[in-house]
Amino acid sequence: MKKSKTLLSLSLLAVLGLILMAADHEEAPAVGGTSSDIADMFAFEGANPNSTVFVATVQGFLTPNATTNAQFDENVLIEFNIDNDGDLVEDLVIQALPQNGTMYFFGPYEPDNTGLNSTINTNAENQAQVEISTASNAIFETANGISYFAGPREDPFFFDFDQFNTVVSGQAPNGFNANGTDSFANTNVLAVVIEVPNTLLGGTFAHPAGTGVEVFNLWVETKRRN
Repeated sequence: MKKSKTLLSLSLLAVLGLILMAADHEEAPAVGGTSSDIADMFAFEGANPNSTVFVATVQGFLTPNATTNAQFDENVLIEFNIDNDGDLVEDLVIQALPQNGTMYFFGPYEPDNTGLNSTINTNAENQAQVEISTASNAIFETANGISYFAGPREDPFFFDFDQFNTVVSGQAPNGFNANGTDSFANTNVLAVVIEVPNTLLGGTFAHPAGTGVEVFNLWVETKRRN
């Protein structure tokens, strides 16, 4: 019998391509500053060129002191959505759900339903779990060729907020400086990292801009338990 848990989407970040990055710290109107707020997502070639690394970070701008007490919300599912044919509907999902100090992973697998509501198929293939790391103790697990990590990390995103605001206000006619000041320095995030063999990610489609590059669509959602 298939077991499932229904969850409701709270925030969404969508991008296109195989190698990508995006930032959205505390900007989602409904969830900014909450435990379900997505900070960044990244996807890039793994150490093994035949694999892809997916990263989702939440709860941005954590100070070192705040990081000590920061925890993943056990009522919030983190879901990677993969569209293999360009119709902007997920064909595969990878789901991560924290419970009692452990992050449980499901997928990639074909979801029973798509869109804002999700279920977790606890009978899906490619299931694994990893103890959630602390700031001083990074723990990794590998199962079925997939590697897993969950825990606090230094925020990898670089952005100069002060210079950006200066440029936007028209007070910097020469634009950005060659050497900016990282507004994310000395701040942390909670990160979920998965390295997946490309053979498990389904197919690709031709980039719509006609570049000749094969791609898949990827977006990340956080979904709160009903």
